Amino acid sequence: MTPGNPLIAAIEAGGTKFNLALGTGPDGLRATARIPTTTPGETMAAVLAWLEQASLEHGPFAAIGVGSFGPLELDPAAPHYGYITSTPKPGWPFTDVAGPLQRRFGVPLGFDTDVNAAALGESLWGAGQGVDPLVYLTIGTGVGGGAILNGRTLHGILHPEMGHLQVPAPIGLSGEAVQCHCPYHDSCLEGFICGPALAARWGAPAESFAPDHPAWLSVADTLARGLVSILTILSPRRIILGGGVMHAPGLLPAVRDAVARHLNGYLQAPALLDPEGQYIVSPGLGDQSGLLGSIALGQQALAASR
Repeated sequence: MTPGNPLIAAIEAGGTKFNLALGTGPDGLRATARIPTTTPGETMAAVLAWLEQASLEHGPFAAIGVGSFGPLELDPAAPHYGYITSTPKPGWPFTDVAGPLQRRFGVPLGFDTDVNAAALGESLWGAGQGVDPLVYLTIGTGVGGGAILNGRTLHGILHPEMGHLQVPAPIGLSGEAVQCHCPYHDSCLEGFICGPALAARWGAPAESFAPDHPAWLSVADTLARGLVSILTILSPRRIILGGGVMHAPGLLPAVRDAVARHLNGYLQAPALLDPEGQYIVSPGLGDQSGLLGSIALGQQALAASR
């Protein structure tokens, strides 16, 4: 660590696990840890304890970056700034994430969605370098999307919630529409293609599916419908697809083919016609996009405080 490259504490807060790190970037990780997401009190206590111990072992950190599952309150002037708000995860609605960290450590803190953090990490160090606008989607325990626009993560009245785009219900093997797994909506992207939705539909975890399982063509088609909506609204120069579901062999090419089929020749941008498939791609940072992006959030918060 040098004075121009200070140590940052990074927290990627997920519905299944919290990934933690101290570092300065992809080539400067000092320590990492994984903490199961249980109750808010137990999880946050474990996070605080790990950060304290890590700072004793590796030196004090200058800022904290948090990329969290949401929805989140991102307006610093709002009473519930730094909270997870109306999440469907049991026990976690209206949980204060930023507050305990700020009170304990008193350093600048950057707070954003985990997918916005991943988009930021990919734009700085991964498959999105030099690409703007950029969209990153994760398809795993949930489905979420973040965006980089004019060099910054996209915020508005709230933040992007691309996982809850309304899409047509896929048709099951019996010829009937598949039931949406989302507790809030009856026909959204997350409710059809996240890991729990696939397990509920097919009676087994997605990681157990064979490459020729019929689930994959259904996932590709449904995801492609969501991507076409994103493409026609935000017009990103690249879309990055991460998350555990996207590890399935052959799924990424199937998604590309389905996007082309649903576009039906309407958009003729050269990037969309690239035979090398460089428009819809895998993360350049692998499964560390969100964690490294959280380091970048901390770096931004530190720069803004000076």
